[in-house]
Amino acid sequence: MIPHLSISRARLAFILGGLAMFGPFSIDTVFPAFLVMADDLGVGKVAMQQTISVYLIGYAAMSLFHGPISDAIGRKKVLLAGIVVFTLASVGAALANDMPTMLVYRALQGLSAGVGLIVGRAVVRDCLQGDDAQRLMSQISMIFGIAPAIAPVIGGWILGFSNWHGIFWFLAGFGVLLLLLTAWGLPESHPPEQRVPLHPLTLARDYGGMLSNRSFRLLTLAGTANFGALFLYIASAPAFVMDLLGLGEQDFVWFFAPTIGGMMLGAFASGRAAGRMSGRRLVEWGFLCCGVAAAYNIGYNALTDSPTLPWAVLPTALGAFGIALVFPIVTLSILDMYPRQRGSASSMQAFVGLLSNAAIAGLLSPLVSHSGLALALTAAAFTAVAYALWRWYLAHGARLDSTGRAGG
Repeated sequence: MIPHLSISRARLAFILGGLAMFGPFSIDTVFPAFLVMADDLGVGKVAMQQTISVYLIGYAAMSLFHGPISDAIGRKKVLLAGIVVFTLASVGAALANDMPTMLVYRALQGLSAGVGLIVGRAVVRDCLQGDDAQRLMSQISMIFGIAPAIAPVIGGWILGFSNWHGIFWFLAGFGVLLLLLTAWGLPESHPPEQRVPLHPLTLARDYGGMLSNRSFRLLTLAGTANFGALFLYIASAPAFVMDLLGLGEQDFVWFFAPTIGGMMLGAFASGRAAGRMSGRRLVEWGFLCCGVAAAYNIGYNALTDSPTLPWAVLPTALGAFGIALVFPIVTLSILDMYPRQRGSASSMQAFVGLLSNAAIAGLLSPLVSHSGLALALTAAAFTAVAYALWRWYLAHGARLDSTGRAGG
């Protein structure tokens, strides 16, 4: 129980984990319907990839404002408003019958979907500190990790008895459910006396200060590049599953289940390690797992022209495990740099990550998803860059507290 909020940690983790599911549900439930949607809307595969890109661009653009607005008026109001917009955008996408209309409502989904993840991170640090915050962040990651595993399965199941429009009706229903849970189950964690007025010039100055902070830049870019190795495969899932592995529209689970299973195990291990192992050491172990996964992935794809299960998905599972070890430490370190502006710090971190993800989905994935080896080499490059940035952060005198989070 968290006394000053009168909410149990389990219930808080459940609600925040559910809110964080907006993102993966919005992307992964649609993957099985890509070919059907392309035929129905009269577009090709590349054009369908833009339904992800416009979503991510909208997500990235609005991510700059979710956090600062929540710093100014409170977390709960921003969460509720975002859920309402997401639900209405999902209804619009369900009713769309042409590509321009679909892209408009996908962009609106993106503008609102980030509210749960971004504001949720700030809620974690509002409520708890130190090892307790790391444990809660890990619990949320475990709940959040379920979404990419079950979302494509749900999408394929819906296609089995309905059409692609039904997927967006499902997303609208999910939004209604979370609206009710948030309205009646989540207390306000950011009291009026701690709020920071929202002024455009002040916001621009604050963001400029964050970007000029070397520690903030290095940690943000390290986390972004580390996740980029996995997101490349997520964005390339239709080509990876159906073209390279030769599976069907309802077989995405064979990729997502082991991958997200690895992420959930990593989140569990991170929570168990809180208070027992320094954050710095945990991050090093995480990068070691990512490095081993990258080496195996390159070797396997260099030796085969036809990747098969389970060998083709083992590296993404191990890489996801490593990423889940790194993520809580890096994220909490970033938030701890700006205790009065946690929402803004979370927003800028998300903005950088989403810009990267949009570029991966819209530009990089179409270039490399035709080849297992090209995917493996590109993902390994992301991992190498991430580790180099982490070592650079440590080499330039970053002070870490006993948990491994940034002290200045």
